[in-house]
This record gives sequence, C-alpha cells and structure tokens, in this order.
Amino acid sequence: MKLTYTNVNGYLIPNLTYKSGEQMEQLGKYGFLRRDYLKNHRNSTYQVMLLQDTIGEYLLEVDKAAREREGVILKQLEEKEPLPDKEKDQMAWVRAANQHRAIAEEIILKELIYVLMLLVNNLADN
Repeated sequence: MKLTYTNVNGYLIPNLTYKSGEQMEQLGKYGFLRRDYLKNHRNSTYQVMLLQDTIGEYLLEVDKAAREREGVILKQLEEKEPLPDKEKDQMAWVRAANQHRAIAEEIILKELIYVLMLLVNNLADN
C-alpha cells in the first residue's frame, strides 16, 4: 500500500480515504441509531471499527436487518390485531397503525440496536 502525502504548513498529512463514507450516506434511521449508541456507550468498539473501516458496512447491515424485522413484526401485528377500515374511520386507522409502528420500533430497538452489541462482543471473545 503506497501512501501519498499533502504538505500543510510544513507537516506531511497522509491522503487517506475510506469506503465507509460512501456507505454512511446510504444509512437509514436504524443505522444512525446504532451508530449513536456505539459512539455514546461503546466508544472503543466504535473507534476500532472506524479505524478498520468496517463501520459503514456494519451499520448498513444493521439498518437492513432492522427494516426487514420491522416488516415482519408489522405483518404479525396486523394478523393478530387487524387495522380498522380506513374508509370508515380514518382516525382510528391512523391510531392503530401508529401503535403498531411504535410497538415494532420498540422491539427493534431492544433486539437490534441496543442489545446486538452483546452478541458481537461474545463472538469477539470466542
């Protein structure tokens, strides 16, 4: 790997690029939540992933898994508690849909955003 440098006031600064920057632009809500959790509560892990340039790919995977899980949970909730007819009572439909989404989001936050790190740490220890 050949590095190039830029001279800034007599100091040679390496011209470093990382692929995570492009991936970070594609992140959704859950990827950003996971990133914030890592920054605030698992900063050493976040820094290592940042230096190894694996953070972008990891956050994209978490975001994708969270969105897929959200779809599954919403489908299960609608089977268990069907939404009211939107044509008859739009406000009741909005309330029920918002409640389903809040339930799904709470499950995702507990399963994938805040707890997933325990699994990653356990795998790293083994």
